[in-house]
Amino acid sequence: MNDQSKSSTDPRPQDTQDAAPSPDEQAEPVLSFWQVAASTVAAAFGVQSSQNRERDFSRGRVLHFIIAGIVFTALFVFAVVTVVNLVLRSAGA
Repeated sequence: MNDQSKSSTDPRPQDTQDAAPSPDEQAEPVLSFWQVAASTVAAAFGVQSSQNRERDFSRGRVLHFIIAGIVFTALFVFAVVTVVNLVLRSAGA
């Protein structure tokens, strides 16, 4: 089969045929729930390692981090409000 007959039967553009993902890219799974949670907490406190940051950018999904950030922020605000209310109650205010 020559190149012309191959290109006429293959609907993909010629330049994308050679750009197959490497085996490393295919083998990397999406981050687990606990990896996303740990990265979110570490990033919130500014102690994320560069290795984990690179892992997050290469394997993580944006939506997962957005949801984790919103949940973490809500839990953090709830915890602060609860602690302040407990302190105020114990002080007699």
